[in-house]
Amino acid sequence: MFFHTISTAATGIEVPEKILAEETKLELSEQVIQNIEKCRNYLDKKIGNTGELIYGVNTGFGALHNVAVGEKKLEQLQRNLVMSHACGMGREVPAEVVRLMLFLKIQSLSYGFSGVQVKTVKRLVEFFNKGIYPVVYEQGSLGASGDLAPLAHLALPLIGLGQVDFEGRRISGEELHKMMGWEPVVLQSKEGLALLNGTQFMCACGLWSLIRARKLMEKADMIGALSLDAFDGRPEPFTKEVHEVRPHMGQAESAASIRKFLEGSELAGRKKEHVQDPYSFRCMPQVHGATRDCIRYVTQVLTVEMNAATDNPTIFPDKDLIVSAGNFHGQPLALALDFLAIATAELGNISERRTNQLVLGKRGLPPFLVAKPGLNSGFMIPQYTAASIVSQNKQLCTPSSVDSIDSSQAQEDHVSMGANAALKCMRVVDNVTRVLSIELFNAVQALEFRRPAKTSPVLEKLAAAFRHHVPFIEDDTLMYPLLHKAEKFVKDGWDFN
Repeated sequence: MFFHTISTAATGIEVPEKILAEETKLELSEQVIQNIEKCRNYLDKKIGNTGELIYGVNTGFGALHNVAVGEKKLEQLQRNLVMSHACGMGREVPAEVVRLMLFLKIQSLSYGFSGVQVKTVKRLVEFFNKGIYPVVYEQGSLGASGDLAPLAHLALPLIGLGQVDFEGRRISGEELHKMMGWEPVVLQSKEGLALLNGTQFMCACGLWSLIRARKLMEKADMIGALSLDAFDGRPEPFTKEVHEVRPHMGQAESAASIRKFLEGSELAGRKKEHVQDPYSFRCMPQVHGATRDCIRYVTQVLTVEMNAATDNPTIFPDKDLIVSAGNFHGQPLALALDFLAIATAELGNISERRTNQLVLGKRGLPPFLVAKPGLNSGFMIPQYTAASIVSQNKQLCTPSSVDSIDSSQAQEDHVSMGANAALKCMRVVDNVTRVLSIELFNAVQALEFRRPAKTSPVLEKLAAAFRHHVPFIEDDTLMYPLLHKAEKFVKDGWDFN
């Protein structure tokens, strides 16, 4: 069990990692509760003492920003906003991403710049801690006024509407309140807007992708090292001095990682007949390393974002300021997640090329990695599958962030499409997991044709752990169950020490 206190201190990437990995409970610090109350009290006094129009507080939304709304209708205004904006379509967002959305929305509202009630934030904490996950749909966000449609679906159950998944059942928001003995939250001025404005959908999807990509990075180095040894590749391209004269940080890290994985390998240390290897082996530090540097950049962007207040308007009680601006705009995320998708796709791109080299019948390996090719097709078609997935990734990596379609009668005339970037990035990460699992499938098979020589102790452990799930292929057999097992191993079963 992981306990995390929402506080004024910055949260690192390790917190969402824990949330995805294990059961987690949240609580609000006393300072956070005081900040939220202070902001709410200031807003109530501001509305009561002045007759000025404040966007989203006593006006309509978007193109209706100049339409005044009377004080007696402010609660209805916020309820109407949540209902009318819940226009999501498409596939349902996975529960683990909804869980991250709840965490991020709680965190963003807790800084005391949003004007919400403490009980609203506490109810979101209860959703998180009790495993109550609103049903959210993937499609509907332009990534500019925040993730309006996805966040509206996240907020619906607060007011007794929408649907949730709870204790293995799907129930309505109304049923949930009866079951829990709750009264629906009555949204006060600005609260609906605070709940719907923000980048928590694209940020949650981005964190999910980033956390997975960080793990894939290490696996790509390790699987690549195993393929190199199985291919009888040369270790010299990973020499430390080579990377000191082109000192990109990621390149040096990947070279060091691969050197470490090859330590003690008989295969790496034996005399080679060939002078150099294909780029997919020789240039692993340069290609993998560039992805490492991208991951470092995206980690910085998402860390800033998950520690930010991203709704509008922003309220500064200590300075007597209410500012309508644009912190909900997702451009920083859109660019970063397009970049992450491209960089992660490259791990798959170079992986598929190594897989192809292993089945070509070079350097003493049999064609398609079976002893009796011709009668057996062997590993011919797994490479086809990897090539197909890599091609799909190239299509998915067309940037979303260069697109914009104006909305709300051209009031919102530049949008980030960050939600689309985030969703595509998730698909790319899943695809690269599959491509790397196909490479591992091939590399462990190829290693058997090098016996009795051995690779390094750590890579032998990897191969032995994989063999608990996937056997050596002597003759043609049904391959897809083995490919699915390989994917599961790369995704979930990597702890083989």
